[in-house]
Amino acid sequence: MKPGNKNSYNSLSDLEVNGKNFKFYSLSKAETNGLEGISKLPKSLKILLENLLRYEDGATVNKKQIEAIKDWLINKKSSTEIAYRPTRVLLQDYTGIPAVADLAAMRDAVKKKNKDPKKINPLTPVDLVIDHSVQVDKFANKNAFKDNVDIEFQRNVERFSFLKWGQQAFDNFRIVPPGTGICHQVNLEYLSKVVWMEKHNDENYIFPDTLVGTDSHTTMVNGLSVLGWGVGGNRS
Repeated sequence: MKPGNKNSYNSLSDLEVNGKNFKFYSLSKAETNGLEGISKLPKSLKILLENLLRYEDGATVNKKQIEAIKDWLINKKSSTEIAYRPTRVLLQDYTGIPAVADLAAMRDAVKKKNKDPKKINPLTPVDLVIDHSVQVDKFANKNAFKDNVDIEFQRNVERFSFLKWGQQAFDNFRIVPPGTGICHQVNLEYLSKVVWMEKHNDENYIFPDTLVGTDSHTTMVNGLSVLGWGVGGNRS
């Protein structure tokens, strides 16, 4: 995370918790300093607004985008495109593995141009949960779970070798192995933090947890007040 430097609405604030200081972008301050009425916005739009305030740099995020969120209160719709940046990305194996292959291909292309391939990394933390391709071969006995996981590793040994390489090679990239659970359960129980903290220029910034996931059920995590979008469809 690299916050913007504009802070047009003087919303950057401090919060002390147990003697430790945190920076955050206050919507109440932004409302006082020019964004009248934003306290009436739906929570989802408040989270998007905080995202824009945090990344406002005058280039990728400008005042027009921020004002568009406020103006939504008038017409309850907007045609303005905003530069939303998710806190993290959730992948499952069917769509995630091709993405890792694309990153590997990009590294190979950069290397051929005599550049440093290690510069190719996800900019946002990515978790890839292996669940969609897992099959049930054994059932109705006490060893079924272990046997199915073992068979999965044997059946897809090349895939797991590739993903293990990817986890070691790329920054901001983690693999959740088969047998842990479906990606939505893992997202709810292990990955979601609700409030995230990152350090920038020796300052601790806190901000809402948001994500884009490559599965239409990603929105389940909204039950934890984590704003999640699901990209794609399902046939369940």
